Amino acid sequence: MSFRHQNDPDLIRELLIDPGIWVVVGLSNNQEREAFGVSRWLKVELGKGLIPVHPKAETVHGEQGYASLADIPDGTDIKVVDCFVNSEHVGAVVDDAIAHKDRLQIDAIWMQLGVVDEAAAVRARGAGLDVVMDTCPRIEWRGVRSAGMAR
Repeated sequence: MSFRHQNDPDLIRELLIDPGIWVVVGLSNNQEREAFGVSRWLKVELGKGLIPVHPKAETVHGEQGYASLADIPDGTDIKVVDCFVNSEHVGAVVDDAIAHKDRLQIDAIWMQLGVVDEAAAVRARGAGLDVVMDTCPRIEWRGVRSAGMAR
């Protein structure tokens, strides 16, 4: 029997409303990429802490970047690992998040719109991580706001 991940609206609301740090994997200073605009929105509009992760380890939106999750300092309390990578690469990001879950206190994986990996979602949930897949926080925020659930 195959499993089809279904996003939990209550989880989405919680992740968007609760304060916390979002690691954005795939975030660079390339302003043409969706990751650039969405991460800026997360920081400016929702007040999220932001950690860029990209092989270039660039500072983005005034925040120190890292080449990988392994390079983020111990004890950083991460609410969400937001994956702006292609579906064929997201499994490795999820596995990396699982490996660093306790060290970085990671709560959830968010796979962006168009990013789908059912097996990675199963692995993440099996490791105790919450999972949101194939949607964008900016799009979901509209629903949270229109339902009057935003604080």
